[in-house]
Amino acid sequence: MDHIQAHEHGVHFHGPESADPGIRLDNVTVAYQRHPAVHHVSGSFAKGSLTALIGPNGAGKSTLLKAIVGLVPLNGGVVTITARDKLAFLPQVTDVDRSFPMSVREVVDLGHWRKIGAFGRLTPTMRAASSAALAKVGLAGFDARPIASLSVGQFQRVLFARLIAADASLILLDEPFNAVDQRTIADMMALIEAWHREGRTVIAALHDLDFVQRHFPQCLLLAREPVAWGDTQAVLTSDNLAKARIAAESWTAPAEICAA
Repeated sequence: MDHIQAHEHGVHFHGPESADPGIRLDNVTVAYQRHPAVHHVSGSFAKGSLTALIGPNGAGKSTLLKAIVGLVPLNGGVVTITARDKLAFLPQVTDVDRSFPMSVREVVDLGHWRKIGAFGRLTPTMRAASSAALAKVGLAGFDARPIASLSVGQFQRVLFARLIAADASLILLDEPFNAVDQRTIADMMALIEAWHREGRTVIAALHDLDFVQRHFPQCLLLAREPVAWGDTQAVLTSDNLAKARIAAESWTAPAEICAA
């Protein structure tokens, strides 16, 4: 198992535990200049689960995903991942710099980097997998297109093709449907549901509650601290949503420095 560890703090919330967790969080806290953006998150994402991460703007959804991946340091707690080499992360499409001169195929081929390293060479099998991934997201024949020439929806399909090439068993998605057309949303959600049926663990930060209720059986409602975590219908109650809204309305300044 792989661990990310920092100083321990008092536990404020326990989410669901799993006998076979893909990702386990123990009292996770992340702070910017000592002001917590996410604090005291404990619980686990079971292997093969499909979970929506929701909450108001500024709730810490992206921060929590980046903490799990290891892109931001922990100020407290532990993240345990059973197979870090099988972890893949999709950032928000607006966070990706498309001015870099890369082709569609070059981006998809990056999905193989964990297998070959920075200076390894693609095998014929890997090249075939990249072609199949592009076909699966509806972009067959786009290999040579520069990514700067693509629409937002097309580029998001490219990023999903990179995930397919990575063949990950733990997949984290940060607002995968922002600024994306409805056809792309439907196609990519079908791909996510296929991953779920295959037993992969998927966590997606989202904001559309109706969409979450239709497609995601598990849900973590976050407002810097967890409000509720478990079965989606049990989490998305009016009381829980009100708690999250009240917490968001109280954010008049950066959170107090966390000392507990």
